[in-house]
Amino acid sequence: MVYVKLESDWTDGNGVSHSAGESVDVDAATLAALQADGIVSEPVVGGADGPDKWAGPGSPEKWAGPGSAGR
Repeated sequence: MVYVKLESDWTDGNGVSHSAGESVDVDAATLAALQADGIVSEPVVGGADGPDKWAGPGSPEKWAGPGSAGR
């Protein structure tokens, strides 16, 4: 499962509506479909600083999530 931020409104397979800007947890197949439809976009690596700055795989940012204390 992958947690993504929606760029536009989307209704999931269970009929639940989600608004643009909302973050949802989806499987890889659903993610691919959402990307193909332009409902989600790829994270920008090395983009401007801010709360949405990508710090996942491939990012030069240090991990600040669970288990990061004392690193």
